[in-house]
Formats: sequence, C-alpha cells, structure tokens
Amino acid sequence: MYCKVPALFIIFVMSTITKINILKNSFMNTTTNLRQKLLNGSKKVAITMAMLLTLGASYSFAASPDSINSDVRTSFRKDFHNARIISTEVRKNFTKLTFKMNDVVMFAYYSENGELLAVTRNIVSSQLPINLQMNLKNNYTGYWITELFELSGDNDSCYYVSLESADSKVTLRSNGDTWEVYSSSMKQ
Repeated sequence: MYCKVPALFIIFVMSTITKINILKNSFMNTTTNLRQKLLNGSKKVAITMAMLLTLGASYSFAASPDSINSDVRTSFRKDFHNARIISTEVRKNFTKLTFKMNDVVMFAYYSENGELLAVTRNIVSSQLPINLQMNLKNNYTGYWITELFELSGDNDSCYYVSLESADSKVTLRSNGDTWEVYSSSMKQ
C-alpha cells in the first residue's frame, strides 16, 4: 500500500510492509532451511550406507570361525586360552587365524593337521631390540618403515621390516643382532 504525502516542493512515497510479505519471507526461509536439513540428512545416510556395505563386503570374504577344521580349532584353543578369533583365512597348505589376546591383534598360522607353524604381530619400531633399532638408524637413513612385525615359531623369534625410499623397496629379516636383506626391488 502506498501513500503520497505532499510537501513543499518534494513528494514523498512511503511503502508499508504488509503481513503477506512477512508471511511470504517466513515461508521462504523455512522452506530453504528444511531443504538444507534434508540434503544434509541424506548425505549422512548415504555415507553410512556406503560404510555398512564396505564392512559387510569385507566380512563376506573372510571365512567364519566355524569353517576351520576341528584339529586347528582344538590346537588354537589349547595354545591361546583367552583369545578371541576375529577372522580366519583357509589357504591351500595352512590356515591363518586373526585373533585378539590381551588387547593385541595377532596372527596364528596352522598346518592342516593343527600344528602351530608361527605367530606374528605388528609392532612399532620402539619395540625392536636396541641394537636392531640402531642398525636401522645408522644404515638406512634415507628410508622409512612401511611394515614391521615380529614372527615367533620353533621357539625362536625374528623381526621383519619393510623399508622404502624414493626409488627402492627393501625387506630385512633380523639375524641375531643384525639385519640381512630378505628381498629388494627398485620402484618403477
């Protein structure tokens, strides 16, 4: 609604805001907010569904603990009383059991007849014996550690470390207080 008010030489035009304009603006703001909330909610649902599908697919490739043979199961229960099996992988000549014991994830390898072949666990470099740590520090300064694990079997333990530099990859195996090259390759 407009009102013209004469003045001495200037004519002013005033405009008043009506309730219709206020309602229209309020409706537009509410619609915009609702649309944004729905969009954000659907993004969260899509991400959650993608994560659940990925998790489901990864578990479908691992054999269930029930699929391992009874010799392996009996030996595992005897060797690791309080351990909880996370996953199993049955291969041609061995079975790999991933398990958790004392809040540490470990891997046990059993032959088909239930004989324990080896146990491995991932470690950090500070868990290496001091002489092996110093040997790495002094002889492989241009490399970084990509994998490090301890292997126990036949009443003996050794360590494996995979190192990389800008142009090569090296895997070392501990031999007492020193390292020996297990494998090496150049990057392409």
